[in-house]
Amino acid sequence: MRLGLATPVVIQIPGTASDWEAEGGVEDISRIASAADELGFAYLTCSEHVAVPDEAAAGRGTTYWDPLATLSFLAARTRSIRLVTSVVVLGYHHPLEIAKRYGTLDRLSGGRLTLGVGVGSLREEFDLLGCAWDDRGARADDAMKALRAALSDTRPAYHGAFYRFDSMVVQPCAVQQRVPIWVGGRTRRSLRRAVGLADGWAPFGLSVGELAKYLGSVDLPDEFAVVLSTPPLDPIDAPQQALDRIGRLADIGATDVSCVISARSSAHFCDQLAALAELADLRQRERR
Repeated sequence: MRLGLATPVVIQIPGTASDWEAEGGVEDISRIASAADELGFAYLTCSEHVAVPDEAAAGRGTTYWDPLATLSFLAARTRSIRLVTSVVVLGYHHPLEIAKRYGTLDRLSGGRLTLGVGVGSLREEFDLLGCAWDDRGARADDAMKALRAALSDTRPAYHGAFYRFDSMVVQPCAVQQRVPIWVGGRTRRSLRRAVGLADGWAPFGLSVGELAKYLGSVDLPDEFAVVLSTPPLDPIDAPQQALDRIGRLADIGATDVSCVISARSSAHFCDQLAALAELADLRQRERR
């Protein structure tokens, strides 16, 4: 099981984000990304929202740094940690736009992109951007097939229900022969979409019981990633609780865990990361 990091500051969900993140900036996320990289964490994340309606702010928050700009910045300040979009909303972009922009990020980072994608759930945002809402699920399925054809090919060709292209050159493209694609969501449909069209499932907003029930209802392909998130962890002052929370996710099938860290500052966050890395090493030794 791999431990990744829900990058602080760049997304701030009420009830999850720590108070210091409201004033956090570039130096803070750079320091934290470098520490996570040095400590051997598997990935960093960044989400996409263009604009959040006022009535949704209480639950979703309003701070969402642009994932392409943010992950490109972090790529230049790290060496091996992977860069995960969690998630890009498929309906907001043409597949070739995603292939070009994130293929460039994959090249700039030396092949460290994992492309998390989602169908989208804010109608107001779709309307604002002039994007189709009612058939967004079918469009997302077609977009994922188109992305698989395009991400690692400079001369992609695809003919689907909504997207069709050939005789076009997309240069540069991703350097990975197969960019991992994870599907976000909170429904059985999102899990089925992930199993059928992608390399992993990264759900949100589901209880442990719901996750176990959903995962128990499907046959997962070999090497399929199940990416689950923790509540805020305090590995310095509550180490056993942190281990228990991660262990509970491992027990229901997590292959990757996105860790949310409770902290008082970016410096304290880095201390928490070091403590969590040490605890994770202890857990691995105990299991051998």
